Amino acid sequence: MAVRPIIRFPDPRLRQKAEPIIRIDEEVRALAADLLETMHAAPGIGITAPHVGVMQRLVVIQLEGGIQPHISVNPEIVWSSPETIRHVEGSISMPGVNDEVERHARVRVRYRGLDDREHEEEAEGLMAVCIQHEIDQLDGIFWIDRLSKLKRDRLIKRFDKLQRVKA
Repeated sequence: MAVRPIIRFPDPRLRQKAEPIIRIDEEVRALAADLLETMHAAPGIGITAPHVGVMQRLVVIQLEGGIQPHISVNPEIVWSSPETIRHVEGSISMPGVNDEVERHARVRVRYRGLDDREHEEEAEGLMAVCIQHEIDQLDGIFWIDRLSKLKRDRLIKRFDKLQRVKA
């Protein structure tokens, strides 16, 4: 396991669609382990392979207090509730800024596990938000794209200012 460098906004890879994983092998399992380590070091509660520059459909989520990480290969949302919730989101590729985003309150997701078996499960609340956020990332939709233009522009300015202060 290794902590990999995280690509930062506005890297164009954050807007690229990730490719499906064809075969779950030791390389994919090693990438999942690296993603978990990288996510913990960031720190964060969710990460995708594109966050470390690997354009493959792999997601790792581990909510605070969660014992086991949720690792999904080629996840897809197959159903979402009409009800929505608002939750404050951010990204390990854009640290230091966040904003409230509206998402479906519940989703059903289908994915393959590292055991190469297909799984389907429902999630609600924070887990549903995380799943939608990370699948958006796999589809090349960066979380700030869910904000109004005004909020997005303000947030980018705030992030740019934070980056100048760190430099």
